[in-house]
This record gives sequence, structure tokens and C-alpha cells, in this order.
Amino acid sequence: MKKNVGICDKGIRIALAVLIGVLYFFNIITGFWGIVLLVFAVVLLITGFLNTCGLYSVFGINTCSKKKE
Repeated sequence: MKKNVGICDKGIRIALAVLIGVLYFFNIITGFWGIVLLVFAVVLLITGFLNTCGLYSVFGINTCSKKKE
């Protein structure tokens, strides 16, 4: 897949996923919504590390900086 997640976007995704994980494991967010947010955090981590987002592809968004040639 084509990379469409930039450095800043990647950092925000990973930081948000870590924050949600910490809140879940310290029982600040619990129950059904806690699990939903934890799944969302996993998706954020995966898209952050792979530098690609399926929704960005669908909507034609690209936050990667353009390479100079």
C-alpha cells in the first residue's frame, strides 16, 4: 500500500494510542466503551507504524511530505 501518513500524523496517532492504553490499564476507562477505545488504539498503532491509512486512501488524503527530486 502507498504511504499516506506523515511524520506529525504518525506521532499523534501513536501518542493517542498510548494514552488510551494507559487510561484503560489504569481503569480510568472501563466497560464496553473502554474496549471500543482499546480496539481504536490498536488500529491507530497499526496505521501509525505502517504509515498507511485506509480511510485516507478512500478520501484522497495524504499527509506525507513530498520528496524533492
